[in-house]
Amino acid sequence: MTHQQHTRSLAHLDVLISGASVAGPALALNLARYGARVTVVERAPALRGGGFAVDFRGHVHRRVLTDMGIWEEIHARQTHMGPQSVVDAHGVPRVDLPAAMMSGDVEIFRGELARIMYERTRDRVEYVFGDSVTALAETPGGVEAAFEKGAPRRFDLVVGADGLHSTTRRLVFGDESRHLRFFDHYVAGFPVPNHLGLDRRGLMYSEPGRCVAVGNYDGDPDRAGALLVFRSKELTYDRRDVAAQKRLLAERFAGMGWETDRVLAALADTDDLYFDAIAQIHVDRLTKGRVALLGDAGYGATMGGMGTGVAVVGAYVLAGELALAGGDHRTAFAAYEDRIRDFAKGCQKISGNAGPFFAPPTERRIRSRDRMYRLLASRPVAGFFKRLTEKAATAIELPDYPAASGSPAV
Repeated sequence: MTHQQHTRSLAHLDVLISGASVAGPALALNLARYGARVTVVERAPALRGGGFAVDFRGHVHRRVLTDMGIWEEIHARQTHMGPQSVVDAHGVPRVDLPAAMMSGDVEIFRGELARIMYERTRDRVEYVFGDSVTALAETPGGVEAAFEKGAPRRFDLVVGADGLHSTTRRLVFGDESRHLRFFDHYVAGFPVPNHLGLDRRGLMYSEPGRCVAVGNYDGDPDRAGALLVFRSKELTYDRRDVAAQKRLLAERFAGMGWETDRVLAALADTDDLYFDAIAQIHVDRLTKGRVALLGDAGYGATMGGMGTGVAVVGAYVLAGELALAGGDHRTAFAAYEDRIRDFAKGCQKISGNAGPFFAPPTERRIRSRDRMYRLLASRPVAGFFKRLTEKAATAIELPDYPAASGSPAV
């Protein structure tokens, strides 16, 4: 930025980031630009690929991604997703949803986005895969961190970027039950064969309380992705027992029309299943002592709340405030909290309707949804809808943070 303040180095800071999905690498990239010594620890044995497609929209997202030096590369790897259609049981379209309505200004797979940031930081950031934090103890001079496998280490600051079910949040801010709000629906995603011959298109079919959607995002003629959403009371299940999750989904979607049987056949064979509640995270504070929460760990929404955009903006703000404060975490954390809280809450509000959008509770509600989105998809209203969806994504004032010494290069 032309009016940015002089470069501020954070070379004296040792920062531990828990989580290497999107928020973690985003913060690592921003901190590395200021020279901080960063360690990212991730439970998974390697960087996760694939995942859902995520989108960015509006001038705030563009400014942040441009300052991070990754805007052009995101465009180079974008999905180029086309329209998505709501269909009836025979596959006949009931309403077409324009690409911009569902995919923003630019859309990319979550795994691709994480890899872009990882590739730009791996030579300047220490990544530790296959391990996780088990205890955190603050001392006058830092935070003592214990790990499941590695030796204990001391850091100046710790950031929990470890998702909706954050271990960091549980260790420092209390049990998940205090912070997670369940929104009466569950969602699953997994790859399926592209038996419908889709080419960067998506189809969605709803029956009362459940939905099956199939989409091809990358133009691969053989591959597609399935999304299942269903309405339910809160369930008790083991998040690591994939076989049990598959059985649960097969039971919930038994007898459903359209292409459901073929989707469930692919579910039985997959080794890449995402399954979780549609929920939000609400904490009283995003920071405590030398520990901060970022992204889904602090203000997550399972789907529909532009969570990836909020996480990347949050990472940019947190690093920028640390640079602005010369590494003084008390000043920086307070500013991060003040700047991000309302912005994140505004984006979360949008996500509250994600479950009922995909899986309306009655046939009447399904017809009502289709009528409403048919109107929103019409040309005179499309521009208004685009501005409406961008409103939450741009509802933050970003200061001119100190100029970084340089973007980490691949």
